[in-house]
Amino acid sequence: MRIHFIAIGGAAMHNLALAIQQKAGYIVTGSDDEIFDPARTHLLEAGLLPDKMGWHPERITPDIDAIILGMHAREDNPELVRARELGLRIYSFPEYLYEQTKDKFRIVVGGSHGKTTTTAMILYVLNRLGIEADYMVGAQIEGFERMVRLSDTAKYAVFEGDEYLTSPLDLRSKFLWYKPNTAILTGIAWDHINVFPTFDLYVDTFRKFVHTIEPDGTFIYYQGDDNLRMLAGEMSNANCPLSITPYRAYDGDIKMQVFGQHNMENLQAACYACATIGVKPEDFYREISSFTGAANRLEKIAETATSVAYKDFAHSPSKLRATVKAVRERYPDKRLVAAMELHTFSSLMADFLPQYNGCMADADVAYVYFNPKVIEHKRLTPITADEVRRAFGTENIEVFTESQALQDALRQLLNGHMVNDQIVNKQGVALLLMSSGTFDGVNVKEFAQELLG
Repeated sequence: MRIHFIAIGGAAMHNLALAIQQKAGYIVTGSDDEIFDPARTHLLEAGLLPDKMGWHPERITPDIDAIILGMHAREDNPELVRARELGLRIYSFPEYLYEQTKDKFRIVVGGSHGKTTTTAMILYVLNRLGIEADYMVGAQIEGFERMVRLSDTAKYAVFEGDEYLTSPLDLRSKFLWYKPNTAILTGIAWDHINVFPTFDLYVDTFRKFVHTIEPDGTFIYYQGDDNLRMLAGEMSNANCPLSITPYRAYDGDIKMQVFGQHNMENLQAACYACATIGVKPEDFYREISSFTGAANRLEKIAETATSVAYKDFAHSPSKLRATVKAVRERYPDKRLVAAMELHTFSSLMADFLPQYNGCMADADVAYVYFNPKVIEHKRLTPITADEVRRAFGTENIEVFTESQALQDALRQLLNGHMVNDQIVNKQGVALLLMSSGTFDGVNVKEFAQELLG
């Protein structure tokens, strides 16, 4: 079986390529116009890194059994055009995952926030209990070599369900492909404004997702979300053959490695999902107590006797608010210094910026960074530092448009300079660095270690 990936360098795409390569009888190739680490190193080590970057339609030949198309490619991609001319079978990433697992019991975790961590919690517990599962998750998890696994032996599949577009040829949300037996929705907070220009359209894609749950399946939803309660009510009134299960935050007395209200909510959702495949609550709670989190999700990256630093993927308003609040509650006596990068399409759009109002109010010092060149590259309407400052709406906000200026400000801040008439130094600081990017090439872990000394 020969499989070719168009846009192999994506986080999920390259992990899927690695997973397929491990299956007997499969030959994997791929192309992309740019590939960055860690994907580059992973593909190089596996012998899958393209020998030259770019799109090469001559590589698309009739003997290819399937094309897997990534969202990074465009509809006029030369390799895609050639594949369609040859009549080759073209799969999107989620479509291929479903085809490989359609005879398995599928657990799918969706929502505007918390889906990676919730998926990771489920997988962590199943792994600890020796329950085999195929999976796709958006971060590295302790005990797992890759972010994607496909096998011929697992009875279960656990997927992180993304509401973003499927592929250039399929403008539906990815999670509409998975047809879960058990579905979780963690919350709905407007995101991806470039795809869902109104909040109603955004809510509607989650409504469609709920309707893809298999008959006699289970819908698990966060009870504190008004929109999810509405969707649950609609399903109840329609007499759909589903078990509908609300949840709130775990409030037990087991000592956890992760913290924050949002993580206690994620934990409870994961417990209910595991129960649908026979995992007893007492077994779940015993094993989850050692879970330290998924990579880049409130990941501790530096610590001294008095100070601590975390990095987080938080970039949307709901994620940002929950992450800052969690660190504030965890370290009430430390000076909380938070820096975040506006990097995604939605976060850099003027119409969306007001959604950030109050998101960093719990921080003592709040730095917001964006690169005007990224806005230009994404062909968006320019925004100004003043617009961003007004949108966040609190006095603690300072906005930067140069990465070096942000780094210098943090260095000065953590070396005894005055902020709001108080000394902020290396004594008693909780540092939080948040981005779905890299603050323009900053090694966040090394930088945090430097700042804390």
